[in-house]
Amino acid sequence: MSLAVSRADIERVHSIIAPYIRMTPIARVSGAEFGLAPFPLTLKLEQLQHAGSFKTRGAFANLLTRHPPAAGVVAASGGNHGAAVAYAAMRLGMPARIFVPTVSSPAKIDRIRSYGAELTVVGERYADALAASIEWSQSSGAMPVHAFDQVETIAGQGTLGLELSLQAPGLDTVLVAVGGGGLIGGIAAWYGSRTRVIAVEPEGAPTLHDALRASHPVDAPTGSVAADSLAPKRVGELMFPIARAHVARVVLVSDEAILNAQRTLWEGLRLVAEPGGSAAFAALLSGAYQPAEGERVGVVVSGANTTAVDFARA
Repeated sequence: MSLAVSRADIERVHSIIAPYIRMTPIARVSGAEFGLAPFPLTLKLEQLQHAGSFKTRGAFANLLTRHPPAAGVVAASGGNHGAAVAYAAMRLGMPARIFVPTVSSPAKIDRIRSYGAELTVVGERYADALAASIEWSQSSGAMPVHAFDQVETIAGQGTLGLELSLQAPGLDTVLVAVGGGGLIGGIAAWYGSRTRVIAVEPEGAPTLHDALRASHPVDAPTGSVAADSLAPKRVGELMFPIARAHVARVVLVSDEAILNAQRTLWEGLRLVAEPGGSAAFAALLSGAYQPAEGERVGVVVSGANTTAVDFARA
């Protein structure tokens, strides 16, 4: 069975969006710096991307390849995707309307508004915002930009894997946090089985874990400190076959471990990341994923839409 996104798709999209995104840097450190074994560790610092997360890649992939109408674009989001679509629309001079649930953080809401998008806060969870965005798309004619379950979105997020493979070509394993699965779908599509891809999810929002156990996407709990970025209720239909083919395993981490990883990134590296952006790193710190001796591990750190004051008090 052919998968929704190929390496060629990701290469093509990267050539289109490259002028609009940052090739975010990496940091090479040792696990020993964090009280772990001395394995080589590469952090992909995607929180330095425009609008604060990898979502900007998928946003530009959609807006630059799908020819949005005069009515503009509409998106539902826990926050980061909305910020990314709002930013891309601003850069390209398009109208944008973003729907977010009440769980979205004030930092993300402020970021969306700062880019000039029309913002509507509706419902308690992402699924509520998605339903409202679909209704708006149907009534207004605006082009919907899905946060994860869309070919262009997955291919756009896959450009992060393309970059990381150039920056750190010898990685054995890459750890990626999962919400709806657009990022890990794109990264797994890029690496295939050449590099081990490990999914990391909050214990309170095991979307991919439950989908793989059921052999198809299913509704999962959505309770987590990272609910505004890693709890969309279920993974996407398009990414699921990619995950089944190329994701080696799923590990679950507690909210306590996520918050500890967030603090450690700040205290050890002076990196600000929101809880969802810290989840993959939490798998290492908590021991949920234990590398073999000498294993070369990459970790995606993405999501910086938090406030410095709140973070300092975390």
